[in-house]
Amino acid sequence: MSAATNETVEAALKDYVEPHLGRDLVSSKSIKSIDIEGDQVKVKVSLGFPAKGAADAIAEAVKQTVEGVEGVSAAQVDVDWEVRSHSVQKSLKPIDNIKNIIAVASGKGGVGKSTTAVNLALALSAEGATVGILDADIYGPSQPRMLGISGKPESKDGNRLEPMTAYDLQAMSIGFLIEEETPMIWRGPMVTQALEQLLNDTNWSELDYLVIDLPPGTGDTQLTLAQKVPVSGAVIVTTPQDIALLDARKGLKMFQKVEVPVLGVVENMSIHICSKCGHEEHIFGEGGGTSMAEQYGIQLLGSLPLDIHIREETDSGKPSVVADAEGRVAQMYREIARKTAAKLSLQAKDYAAKFPRIVIQNN
Repeated sequence: MSAATNETVEAALKDYVEPHLGRDLVSSKSIKSIDIEGDQVKVKVSLGFPAKGAADAIAEAVKQTVEGVEGVSAAQVDVDWEVRSHSVQKSLKPIDNIKNIIAVASGKGGVGKSTTAVNLALALSAEGATVGILDADIYGPSQPRMLGISGKPESKDGNRLEPMTAYDLQAMSIGFLIEEETPMIWRGPMVTQALEQLLNDTNWSELDYLVIDLPPGTGDTQLTLAQKVPVSGAVIVTTPQDIALLDARKGLKMFQKVEVPVLGVVENMSIHICSKCGHEEHIFGEGGGTSMAEQYGIQLLGSLPLDIHIREETDSGKPSVVADAEGRVAQMYREIARKTAAKLSLQAKDYAAKFPRIVIQNN
């Protein structure tokens, strides 16, 4: 029996496509080291995205792949991850203590964008990242209610606000500074200034990701985000119906024009499952998110059902990811979070500078 070699182990690993990255671990520079001792092989995998919920499955898949190589009797695989900062708009610099900013946007209201944003943030946290969420909807802030947070933020130095926290998530919103029923009767310049202050005057604590819940549309707030906020990538939320997709396409093209990479699209309310009889029905149409992703060459990050529990849990201040952490919907959000972070980890990145060369040791 031939001994395992660099070429045979690498060739085998190239045949395994990691489902979140959509490519093999060798070409994505996720193989940190390979240690060969006779017929025993140790592989260390270092992902660029948090993957607590998938690490065991990835390790098992790599183990089976390597053990299929001639000359290998057993393989040991360790999987970890390290979130790094990624590129932003050319004219801007990353913000201290924030590695990556992900904007969650929609072309129109009523598609479940804020619900998706808060569950995405909570899912990234559940996967092992340090996460914050900024509620950028000045006119209609919803994150305080969704996270069940009351009270006002403190300021230790009189200049910067301390973020509010819930479920290990750092949060900031204009809703923390005003009464819930107080209307914000502000013109555009005041809104954009408020957004900048909420972002820059909050004492964020070493975030891997800051999720920004944008208001719907393509107006002043979105333009401010594109021009003054260093965004690593955007996620577009839509429903399958034609009118929502039309506006979602406008949002996508806006980000493309201002050089913010679109990480993918989330199709919300894709199917309704009757809570009494189990009947499934595509109330808002079918396949819209898929066709949009194919049309613009972006990734469909996931599809979510029209589920009464999502609404009830979010309204009660305990979103699905934490309300039923092992439930089907929570696992959907976590899969979307892994795909989003994985796509970002591949975004305009020089892997050679960020990961050490694969080390092969034959003893």
